[in-house]
Amino acid sequence: MFTVSNQDLSQDQPLFYREVELPAGRLHVYASDALFGAMDYKVFEMANNNLQIPERVYMSYTPDVHVGVGTCIGTTAVWNAAGGYVSPSIVGSDIGCGMRVHLTNLHGEELRDVRQRRKLVKAIESYLPVEEHARGYFSDIRLEHVIKKGLHGLPRKYVPDSYTPRKATSLTHVECAKFGFDEEHLDRLPESVWHRAHRQLGTLGNGNHFAEIQEVRIDEGNRHVAEAWGLFDGQVIVMVHSGSRAWGGAVNQQCGGELAKTMRGLGLGTADPKLIFAPLETDAAQSYVHLLYSALNYAVVNRHLIAHGIREAFRDVFGPKAELSTLYDLMHNYAWEEEHNGRSHFVHRKGATRALPANHPDNPAPYLATGHPALIPGSMGTSSYLMVGAPGGQSNYYSICHGAGRIRSRSATKRLVTVEEFKASLRIGTESEIVVNQRTLESIVDESPQAYKDVDQIIESVAGAGLARVVAKCKPLATVKGA
Repeated sequence: MFTVSNQDLSQDQPLFYREVELPAGRLHVYASDALFGAMDYKVFEMANNNLQIPERVYMSYTPDVHVGVGTCIGTTAVWNAAGGYVSPSIVGSDIGCGMRVHLTNLHGEELRDVRQRRKLVKAIESYLPVEEHARGYFSDIRLEHVIKKGLHGLPRKYVPDSYTPRKATSLTHVECAKFGFDEEHLDRLPESVWHRAHRQLGTLGNGNHFAEIQEVRIDEGNRHVAEAWGLFDGQVIVMVHSGSRAWGGAVNQQCGGELAKTMRGLGLGTADPKLIFAPLETDAAQSYVHLLYSALNYAVVNRHLIAHGIREAFRDVFGPKAELSTLYDLMHNYAWEEEHNGRSHFVHRKGATRALPANHPDNPAPYLATGHPALIPGSMGTSSYLMVGAPGGQSNYYSICHGAGRIRSRSATKRLVTVEEFKASLRIGTESEIVVNQRTLESIVDESPQAYKDVDQIIESVAGAGLARVVAKCKPLATVKGA
């Protein structure tokens, strides 16, 4: 079905980039020999369907690629902004899903006692329900302000550092604090969604979403970048993974059918009925894009409020001395307009993270000199990474991996991985135990490390391909998961 063109710098080095010629076009794949060889044939079938969308400029896979609905997770797909296309399938159902990292002023030694880690997890649980808050919680937050203004729509009490310029990181250390859009499109969403989405503000959701306490180990080769970001060896940090919850789901439900109808009217389609797309100039596509941006606003606020609750939990356990400042917040399920090589492009990333190098003009001002942090979670029980974009990333529209990437489905993981194996990977019962909030591991065995690729191999591929560099490796100490 396809041929592979190996792009190698030398025969003595492993390959980290290949061009795959499929019947519908060219796919660029960034992965080591081992990861490429282990890729499911289905990912290339899905790529061939995606490549049939007209007017495509570029499409690639990152090394964590795996099968999704309509489009694989780990995809970057690019069209020209003028005359281009948009695809909800190449955004993903959880619009705006992404990562957030907060730095603390604590050292890992202060959490070395497993009882202290358990105490902290219990405190976080009191602020961080998985599904919904009780009625009346966050009653001083007006959802319409959040939807329209992003982080700028929050009351002052939830963004206290925005009024202390020397410490202000909540509004400046983010990929985007506010996404603008035509607010008239909001009237298309039912009232019930507004109520549910309000109660879900500041909640994780289930599946692979989490909040994790980690300990930093700086990479010596990039210590200058780490220190410029405020990192130190042994530092305790907080990593959050969540998205737009019910709001993003409602946007997909509302717009999906309209886009599919538009496709049929234009005679568009592929062998996969779940792959939805339409020209950007159509009314259905424009409505989706505007509501997409509203969901991006929701997602960044949701992660901010999760971190706000975790900050309160840290202060309950460690007292007022505990500080949490935003390192960065960024997305890995979205589509928006970017400039590349002097041209405006409409870039989709589904399970792919943007990683800009130093001096790229799209960096937020605090990170212009270094490049912004790219936040890459591992699987549950394995290390995560903080990376920074490299100049070579330009070849892939500055996209890198978004995590480890699944190697087996949830149902297959439940069949093949025992609870004892899961316990061993978390070192349950030892002083180095990765404390988890779940009362029974059976409920989250489908999120065990055995369900995912080796994150170290993923990072090796990204660095080996010249897309980004490792700044720090972050060891998990405790994890809060949804059931």
